[in-house]
Amino acid sequence: MRFPIIYFFSFLALSSCATDAPPASAISYEELDTATVIASPPPVAGRYHPNDRDKIDRGAYMMELLGCSSCHTNGAFDGEPDMGRALAGSNTGIAFSNPLGEKYPGIIYPSNITPDEETGIGSWSDRQIGDAIRAGVGRHGSRRIVTMPWQGYSQLTDDDVAAMVAYLRSIKPINYRVPKEVAPGKTATSPFIYFGVYRSKR
Repeated sequence: MRFPIIYFFSFLALSSCATDAPPASAISYEELDTATVIASPPPVAGRYHPNDRDKIDRGAYMMELLGCSSCHTNGAFDGEPDMGRALAGSNTGIAFSNPLGEKYPGIIYPSNITPDEETGIGSWSDRQIGDAIRAGVGRHGSRRIVTMPWQGYSQLTDDDVAAMVAYLRSIKPINYRVPKEVAPGKTATSPFIYFGVYRSKR
């Protein structure tokens, strides 16, 4: 007899102290009312050629369709996105290992994807930005960005990716640095969430 498999997604808000975090079973979890659809910030005059406006508008549409602001905007996970720093990264991270089974999960903080040259992607090449979107590859190609849903973006057309790159270059640069990645086994000092996939036991 086959048993039905039930999948569900867990969205958990956690906060670890700077020294000794409690075991996963002792952490209290809070359900969040997230901001799932966030409008893309407008392009800034002087940062693009007028002839490129249709391409940029297409890029803005793609960014909204793929929900990029929902991860890359601080406060979006809590349902209160800081639109003054839209796409400038999040101080709330995403655990990439299971906090229910690990005392100290690994955590990545969604990066600043505005064209700021110091803290964002202003110094990235078009190819590097495109590879991050469509293949989840970091700037230096050392490994995939583990929480980036690149598998779903891998079939984007070259034109769509080029439009997204053009749009990202057209928006206001915001100098904003997010917390550094936390390796598994290390203690986080900023809150994080976790998207888990589970199935029922037989």
